[in-house]
Amino acid sequence: MYVRDAKNREEVWLLDHIEAMGLDETAFRSRDYVVAVDEASGEKAGFGRIRIHKTDGTASANADSDRAGGRADDVCELTSIGVPEGWREQGVGAHVVERLVEYAGDEGFDTVYALTGEGAYLAQFGFERVEESELPAVLRDRLEDKRDGVDPDAVPLTIDVDRFRMPDRLREAFKRAPEGREDVSNDESAEDFGIDTESATYKYDTGR
Repeated sequence: MYVRDAKNREEVWLLDHIEAMGLDETAFRSRDYVVAVDEASGEKAGFGRIRIHKTDGTASANADSDRAGGRADDVCELTSIGVPEGWREQGVGAHVVERLVEYAGDEGFDTVYALTGEGAYLAQFGFERVEESELPAVLRDRLEDKRDGVDPDAVPLTIDVDRFRMPDRLREAFKRAPEGREDVSNDESAEDFGIDTESATYKYDTGR
């Protein structure tokens, strides 16, 4: 099992799972995501995203951009972490979170924020609750939007990148994954690429 950057052709898979899990797809772009993959079968086991918010109040869809060209007080948000049923309780989500926090550090961020109702899950890595009044303005607006939409129980959390910790039990679980799963096929179909086989049209308008 390993975690890598998402590929453009995985856009449909990501959108399908984001929708099925009721996650946030605001300003979606596949390149903003990482994906956990089982190297034996090639099956995708989880995903997540880092979203960079500009201090002028806009959110950048381009998390690959060189931050040296941005403002030093831009804001980094961890969001849209998902693990399909069957891959849960095996450390997959934990390693997606770890990779994204590492990515944030690589981009020059000292702090990562999360706005989620799953605060207890993130707390095990060192995320801590923060008062809403202490949030950057762009995240106060974002928190309100999330509560009105996909995550009514969302609360603000934050972590210093260098204080992230991975519990040993999750590290070991990830090394052993997958456990108790039957062999799966990694044969890719037209559906995986967004093609409706009955009408030969695209399920999603990707603008390309």
